Amino acid sequence: MTSDTFKTLTYETDGRIATITLNRPERMNAICAGMPREIAAAVERANDDDAVHVIVLAGAGKGFCAGYDLKDFAEVKSKGRSRGAASSTEDMPWDPMVDFNMMFRNTEDFMSLWRSYKPTIARVHGPAVAGGSDIALCCDMVVMAEEASIGYPPARVWGCPTTGMWVYRLGAEKAKRMLLTGDLVSGREAADMGLVYEAVPLAELDARIDHWVGRMQGVPRNQLMMQKMMVNQAIENMGMLNTQRFATLFDGITRHSPEGMWFKQRAEEAGFKQAVKERDGGDPIAEGVSKRTYRF
Repeated sequence: MTSDTFKTLTYETDGRIATITLNRPERMNAICAGMPREIAAAVERANDDDAVHVIVLAGAGKGFCAGYDLKDFAEVKSKGRSRGAASSTEDMPWDPMVDFNMMFRNTEDFMSLWRSYKPTIARVHGPAVAGGSDIALCCDMVVMAEEASIGYPPARVWGCPTTGMWVYRLGAEKAKRMLLTGDLVSGREAADMGLVYEAVPLAELDARIDHWVGRMQGVPRNQLMMQKMMVNQAIENMGMLNTQRFATLFDGITRHSPEGMWFKQRAEEAGFKQAVKERDGGDPIAEGVSKRTYRF
């Protein structure tokens, strides 16, 4: 059974399995306006279907998801307040709550994978970067190809992971290792540090997904729901909602800090790819942009 009612993803069912596939392969499945809402709608459809027991989330083409589709927004000079789902930097004065309202709605949509009454498994065969890592890490299990990569490079400048899932999956020290560097790691490294459940060679990825789906699909829906709710509430009681509020506010601030405004200007001048290269290369970022002295 297939559905063609979605614009940014596909939804299909086969027996007790629903598969949601992010479907913008020409942009590495980058997040555009409408995609977060469609993810949540597809999860809701699977939850409303009594025949479905397990949900698989995948990406079309060469990547899982390259994050927010910000290239065009970053390179075009601002001509007014930007309020779209893929907005980047607003003209000053900036209203942080407008930004928060937009981004927190996206965070809630991504978290539909976490809240789903039916287990969700992310199949990551290629890059899951920035907002793409947010989406993958909201799933109950992540199975990666060893050759794939995951990380949050905008943690260096121009971003903060709004779902906050890094700390809940890794603990404080390893989460800091990832977010204080913005590094990308391979599927093998991600599995070794406990960020994802396991990593296998790409040629074996579908077989591993089939294995876990096969083990879960025979379990009654009520059992799946109760076990998942029991585990989730333990994490949620650790303050997940407040973490996500902070992270979403901070995400907006990172795009409007002196260094964030430098990054936007650099993208306009030299192109988004060059700005990213300079941000992620390891040299001091936007040196001299901010003349403030921080006293602790």
